[in-house]
Amino acid sequence: MADSSRENLYEEVIEEAGEGAAASATPHTKPSPTETLNRPLITFFVMTATIMQALDSTIANVALPEMQGTLSATQDQMAWVLTSYIIAAAIMIPLTGWLAGRFGRKRVFLISIVGFTVASALCGIAATLPEIVLFRLLQGISGAALVPLSQAVLFDINPPKNHGKAMAIWGIGVTLGPVIGPALGGWLTEYYSWRWVFFINVPIGILAFAGLSATLSETESHTNRFDFFGFTTLAIAIGGLQLMLDRGELKDWFGSTEIMLEALVAGIAFYLFLVHTLTHRRPFLSPSLFADRNFVTANIFIFLIGVVLFSTLALLPPMLTNGLGYPAVTTGLVTAPQGMGTMLGMMLVGKLIGRFDARLIMTVGLSLVAFSLWRMTNFNLLMGEDSIIIAGMLQGLGIGLTYVPLSTMAFSTLAPIHRNEGTSFFNLMRNIGSAIGISVVQALLTRNTQVMHSSLATQVTPYNAGNYAYAANHIDPLTQSGISTLNGMINQQAAMIAYIDDFKLMMVITIVVIPLLIFLRPPVHLRESRT
Repeated sequence: MADSSRENLYEEVIEEAGEGAAASATPHTKPSPTETLNRPLITFFVMTATIMQALDSTIANVALPEMQGTLSATQDQMAWVLTSYIIAAAIMIPLTGWLAGRFGRKRVFLISIVGFTVASALCGIAATLPEIVLFRLLQGISGAALVPLSQAVLFDINPPKNHGKAMAIWGIGVTLGPVIGPALGGWLTEYYSWRWVFFINVPIGILAFAGLSATLSETESHTNRFDFFGFTTLAIAIGGLQLMLDRGELKDWFGSTEIMLEALVAGIAFYLFLVHTLTHRRPFLSPSLFADRNFVTANIFIFLIGVVLFSTLALLPPMLTNGLGYPAVTTGLVTAPQGMGTMLGMMLVGKLIGRFDARLIMTVGLSLVAFSLWRMTNFNLLMGEDSIIIAGMLQGLGIGLTYVPLSTMAFSTLAPIHRNEGTSFFNLMRNIGSAIGISVVQALLTRNTQVMHSSLATQVTPYNAGNYAYAANHIDPLTQSGISTLNGMINQQAAMIAYIDDFKLMMVITIVVIPLLIFLRPPVHLRESRT
């Protein structure tokens, strides 16, 4: 019954895509002889481009204070340096599948690399705030296609039995970039200049362009009618959501007319997109994608991984810098082991995925993530660096063990004609998950810090002031300077409690989603390799 329904699905796909795509709508695609011969080189150059783009999602964050001084901008204005990039990338990711199918994957890949590299150079020489916001916008537009297309390329140049290893390599680039970004950005900013945060992309981009020009084969393109209404409504919905999430904390969320308007626009646009997708004959996003149970379930998981992984990356640097007084370079160094854990996990899973049930590997991975978050709930202001390093390593290891089998199973039963479109949507869900996760934990952090500050401050009275003075090295809490110092200490403790509450929330989310693994089906070729 399942086989017949899958055959019907392929027939529908072939009919929708047209004769030009029919040849590729088979259960497995074979790489060309050139791609097979150049597979290691293609993998290297594809991952070079992927890491370059993934790195830029976090590398500029630590450079913002230096940029703010150089550009004479306010903190509110500097937020647009990050927001413009995120919104542009989020809007363009869904378009990647259509562009690759219409103009050819190699052409789109190379144009994206050129655009991203040129935009990076322009960001490095920007002299005013409007310039750098515009160039960051171009960076986001150009770089959006790099990650989903790199995933599609690795799927196509490798036989099904090697998809697990291919996704291990791809996952290292996607997750390692955001993890090492703050450390590299802090080092470049402190010892050189914030401009090198962008200039570093130029030689990497040139290398990736030259390598892929020589090794990557072009895919067959086919003429598909572009669904302007579907894309426009989806773009407005994503843009409105991202804008609301990025500016919500700054504008006091729904107490602001701006945030309410952005939420309303995003909601209406998404409703129109959904109705249009379900009623249009050839919508921008094919409904056939969501007929695949593995693909749908995997997107739920990648959304939640985006929430947990990127929320942790957003919480740890300010906690270490503001709460424990770490300089930017030290903060980067103690958080970098999370990337090492991710690399280790992905190297291990490349060997394990053919021997054990992929769902069992993911269960172990998610359990490690939950355990690492539990360790983070024991963080305090007097802890040593080893506590941060161990928790980060465990979380990275868990993410590595989860990411690879998830990426493999997401596309194991999906028709290859949908691979460009599927990888785009898969990465879009990861980005939306990270945006929502970061916004939620930051909002809870601000709120809980205020609540805990009020609660702790009520415990300071003239009757126990001596105890606080002793704890604060005999600072007199009855003087103005003593009150100020004591208030700072209370605020530090309140913030740490708020951070712990965020870690606890993410731990609960991770534990709750583990039972959803039963809805995933291991790929046929992995089941056969175990037997």
